[in-house]
Amino acid sequence: MTRVLNAERREPVSGTTRSVVVFLHGYGANGADLLGLADPLSEHLPDTLFIAPDAPEACAGAPMGFQWFPIPWIDGSSEEESMRGMMSAVEDLDAFLDALMVDEDVLPEQVVLFGFSQGTMMSLHVAPRREDAVAGIVAFSGRLLNPEALAEEARVKPPVLLVHGDADDVVPPQSLPQAAEALQEAGWQDVYAHVMKGTGHGIAPDGLSVALAFMRDKLGL
Repeated sequence: MTRVLNAERREPVSGTTRSVVVFLHGYGANGADLLGLADPLSEHLPDTLFIAPDAPEACAGAPMGFQWFPIPWIDGSSEEESMRGMMSAVEDLDAFLDALMVDEDVLPEQVVLFGFSQGTMMSLHVAPRREDAVAGIVAFSGRLLNPEALAEEARVKPPVLLVHGDADDVVPPQSLPQAAEALQEAGWQDVYAHVMKGTGHGIAPDGLSVALAFMRDKLGL
């Protein structure tokens, strides 16, 4: 049984929803952590609804935050608990996206998944395994989980933008080229990458500008 994800939202500044950006936050954060990005983005995406669900589980290491799944080297969970939590969260996120598209009357090609850290891991895992491709995946400061299974399990190959800081001490910067290589080996045609110079585990202005250009292009704006 899937869990309902609580979500905060910013309505389109134009008053009309023609596209949706779904922010997926990192480990120990919450939806509000990324929803602030709607402020600089909305003037360039006036017909876009920004929505940011909280991950389904309370995070042991951050009492006010949430997690998509446990991380063994941070919280002492087992690999089995981590995998079980991830697969449960995958079902939750799939159900959330299904309901979102019905409720907002949008098609998959009008939706972008915008992930950060663990939210990127979820985006890169969930989107390729859905029946219909979303417009694109913006993947900040994360990594591709189970790359060896991607070619066999992928049903669609939506465009992907990988962005990472070269000074990231949380998720290693080499996660970007590793993900890019795995995606291309699995048959992806549209894989883009941007390295944020001098940036740690975060989102720098240059990375956000690249993400905006990618989203406008893939949403046909």
